[in-house]
This record gives sequence, structure tokens and C-alpha cells, in this order.
Amino acid sequence: MSNTDSAAAPHSSSSKKRSKFVQLCRTPWIPERLLQEYGGLCSFDTTFRRAGRMLQICWMRDHNIPNAIPDGKRNTHLGSYLSPDAADAGLNFLTPDIHLLALREMLLRERGAAYDFDRAVANSLSSQPLVFNAFGPLALNLTLATNVFRQLVPSFVQSVEKVLFEHSPGRRVDDPARDNRWLADRSAVDVALHVRTPEGESGIIYCEMKYSEDQTGPAARWRERYDEALKQVRLYKDPNSPVLRDVAIEQLTREHMLSQLAVDNGVTRRAMFIAIGPRLNRRVQTAFQVYANELLPVDDNDRSRVTFRHFTLETFIDAIDVAGDQATADQLWQRYCNFQRVYEAALSLLAPNAQPAAADGSAGEGQLDRKQDDKPRSRRRSSARTKSDQVAAAPEANRHGQ
Repeated sequence: MSNTDSAAAPHSSSSKKRSKFVQLCRTPWIPERLLQEYGGLCSFDTTFRRAGRMLQICWMRDHNIPNAIPDGKRNTHLGSYLSPDAADAGLNFLTPDIHLLALREMLLRERGAAYDFDRAVANSLSSQPLVFNAFGPLALNLTLATNVFRQLVPSFVQSVEKVLFEHSPGRRVDDPARDNRWLADRSAVDVALHVRTPEGESGIIYCEMKYSEDQTGPAARWRERYDEALKQVRLYKDPNSPVLRDVAIEQLTREHMLSQLAVDNGVTRRAMFIAIGPRLNRRVQTAFQVYANELLPVDDNDRSRVTFRHFTLETFIDAIDVAGDQATADQLWQRYCNFQRVYEAALSLLAPNAQPAAADGSAGEGQLDRKQDDKPRSRRRSSARTKSDQVAAAPEANRHGQ
């Protein structure tokens, strides 16, 4: 089995039906004037994060979710942050059930788990709420989880039996830093799905999810143990390759090693490591592909080896739709992947009298209402307001290697 190819869409192997979700060919450029008007201006944003921030602002406005912009403030990025009252009400999550699940997981977190509570409940652009919004419905409905992953990895999944968040098998020991079976750090994956394979064996799918990250760090402090583990796990063409230590790649390296060590140390008989990210986030997709190219081919007869697969977020959402939960799929698409929406908003700003059309030539979905937001905002002080643009707009903090 090759580790160098991204996974195909769910429809490709089992159905001729075309997905109802159609993505743009590239990330639309968002004019600065539009970002200023809606409170999405951040000089440190990549092209994708800039568009993603605008998409989150659109989603918040659609659902009448107050933002954290102080009255009269301009030239801010806080339009994508929820007001304190909205954050407390759980409006960063798609449903009340997902909000409650997220609270329970954060309160009953594994020892050493590195949740950022404020980011999870108040930052709409963060991948932390995305993890709960995407995998929460699966954790609450294991039949749905089974149907989704039987599409994505049919050779590995017969059924999904449990879903864990912010998980590390290395936390099973009293002192990971002194236990050379693991990585001597706090490395963890976003999600771990306990599954039953078609052969009836127990297995675990370890998953890392990205959204707006630009793959520039912060990175974990490199440890001698990592150098040892790179050779120990027997996953890489060249364990000394500097690519595996690069800031854009090293998190994938650590988490894949951790997944392999889970098998080697008897936590599970079989495992797979997967990564999920938006198709239009080129930095994320490039990191996945570059990492895959560092891996040795996997012998199909050697079930002790942990394979790596990477999927687009669009493919994951499509699998949820095909599995029968169209409502959740539609919600995820509108919030995280409908970049047609921000393309049309930008077009309506630059050509207000033009009839908007989809980037693929089809009719558009209509212009964004560009009236100033006159909804009352909370008078409580938002923790987001006290942060600088650079801190608040930074990619997800490295919660794994510290």
C-alpha cells in the first residue's frame, strides 16, 4: 500500500453519484475594504485564513451571533470572535448537544491535555471547535460514525465503537517524560476512534484535523527521544531527513510515531493515522503530501505497520452526507467550506451593479447583506479584546510537544 496518495472521495469507488458539494478551484482573494467593514482585518492572515475568517463572519451573521468588536472599533479582526455572552451560550458549536459534549470533554480531559477553553468557545476560526463540530455528531451517533468511516477507510473499519478527543496513548503511564516507550512529551491527536476491523480485530484511527493553520508553528522543542523514535518506528525512508523535523511537518511526524508506538507497545493490535484539512488550504495540503512522500511503502501483509491517509475536509463532509446525516453535512459545508459565499461578497463590493455568478459559471447564491450590524452587543469584557492582532490571529498553539 502506498502512503503517497490522498484518499478518494466517498462516491468514487462505490457510486456514480456526484457530490452535491462543489468547491471553488482556488481560494478567493478578499479585498481589504470588505475585511475592514466586517471586522475581519488581520495583517498576518494567509490568503486562505483571510477568506476563512470572512466565511466565519458570514456564518455568524447568518445565525445572529454577536461578535466581540467593541462599539465603534474599526480595523480589527474580532468580527470572527464571539461576544462573551454568545461564547458562554455555546454558539460556537453547531448544536446544543455538541456544545455539551465539548464541555464534558474539556472538563473530563485526559491529564496533560492542552485545551484552550477561550479559543474553543469564542474563536470561530479555530480548528478546536471544528474538531467538535465535525466529530461530535459521530461521537453522539456511532452508527453514523461507522457509516462515515466505512466509506473513508473500508478496508480498516467494520464498525466504530468509541470516539475520544485530545487523546494520547502515552498518558497511560505515570510520567511520560521518563518513559522511553513513548515520546517524553505531551504529544496527542485531536481524535481517536476505536474501531473493529473487517477481520474482527480491534483497531484505532488516530486523527489530526486542520483548518486555517499556515504550518509555520509554533513547533515542539525537538528532543533526543524523537531522533531515537524516528528509527525505532521503521516508518521512514530516511529517519535522518530534515523534512521530518521541519516546522510544517514535525507535528505529523510526532503523531504518526505516537500512533505506531501505540501498536508496538500493545495499546492496540492495529492502527491508522489520518489527517484532514480543507482542499483550498494549500499549505496544509502540501504538508500532508510532503509528509506522505517521506514514508516507506507499507506491506499489505504486515498489519503491525501504521499507515497514513489524508483526506480533504470536503471529502469528510461529503461522507457524512452520503452516510445519511444531510443536515450536519449542510451545516458543516456552509460554515467551513462555502467559499462561494465570500467570493460573491467580494464581487458585490467591487462590482455592486453586476449580477453575481458562481466561480464555475453557474448562478450564484445571492449577495451578502452588507448593512452594518446593528445587533446589540454584550457589554461584558471579552478576553479576546485584550489580545494583540498577532496573538489572536496566530495559528493553533502547539498543544502537543511542549
